[in-house]
Amino acid sequence: MSNSKPPIQPLGSRVLVQPVEEESRTAGGIFLPDTAKEKPQLGLVVAVGDDEEIKVQAGDKVIFPKYTGTEFRYNGTEYLIMEANDILAKLTEA
Repeated sequence: MSNSKPPIQPLGSRVLVQPVEEESRTAGGIFLPDTAKEKPQLGLVVAVGDDEEIKVQAGDKVIFPKYTGTEFRYNGTEYLIMEANDILAKLTEA
């Protein structure tokens, strides 16, 4: 992610997340078509709304439920807009 201004600014307690796709091959090397893949549950926070209660910031990797948020495509990139309290966890590098 670059340091440029995000393409969309969420409002209130919403968060803009770019889903991170899972590996398209299994550990045994078998290719998985898009129809067999699980929906992403890991994403990168691109922008956050102006609510002071939001506990994540741009650049955080987060885990969220499979079917949460509103999916859309902007300039060829997939995004989700979701409520901040739909985020289950923030990944930290250990």
